[in-house]
Amino acid sequence: MRENISVSTSRREELVDITVQVQEAVIQSGVENGLAVLYVQGATAALMIQENWDESVQTDVVNLLHKLIPKGIWLHDRQDGNGDSHLKAGLVGPSESIPIIDSRLGLSRWQNIFLCEFDGPRSERVVVCTIIGDK
Repeated sequence: MRENISVSTSRREELVDITVQVQEAVIQSGVENGLAVLYVQGATAALMIQENWDESVQTDVVNLLHKLIPKGIWLHDRQDGNGDSHLKAGLVGPSESIPIIDSRLGLSRWQNIFLCEFDGPRSERVVVCTIIGDK
């Protein structure tokens, strides 16, 4: 089964929790044991599994990447001013794979799935969610 998850973002750089939407797709698929494969479309967004309890972790991720890859010094900035966004997305990566165990995402208590926006705000980011497994 495949389902597209639509996400809107409100800031240039932010992490948006999409765990609930992915779990809903798993439930709708009827798959009991298998794999949820996620892929974000777009060259300036990424996906990350990260701590869900303390929002400061998500802020720290954004701040770290901002320090490692600052805005305004890259060759691509001459085109459209988002060279840093492309580099951050490439470093973090566009996909994640999560096991499905007994019809639930196999995340730990402290893990959630985040869309990483590096060139927002955007009215729509699309995460392609492919569910593979046994019913």
